[in-house]
Amino acid sequence: MIINLLATWIPAQGVAFMGVLKLTGNPRIAKELSKLGVGRYLRLLGVMEIAFAALFVLPATMKLGFILASCYFAGAIATELSHDVLKVNPFIPIALLWIGAFIRDRSVFF
Repeated sequence: MIINLLATWIPAQGVAFMGVLKLTGNPRIAKELSKLGVGRYLRLLGVMEIAFAALFVLPATMKLGFILASCYFAGAIATELSHDVLKVNPFIPIALLWIGAFIRDRSVFF
């Protein structure tokens, strides 16, 4: 029970926190995303991250939230790779999401 709660809330809070930072226009994040050419979409990306975290938390929409967030962070990894600025940033949330989804419902992977 506690493991399921941790598997749900740790990744969801991390993703939502990053979304809030983007939504509020954090200068450091805005600078990094501007280098990648997506700075003008900062608030939209923040809203998406918050929405994906909310979908991941709700049991009825966990699979949808997991798939959307995974695609989002895979896109972030691809964007960073294409600009030769790959950092660990997108790997942490996607790894936590995958671990959390595996603990909560293994059928997501089968």
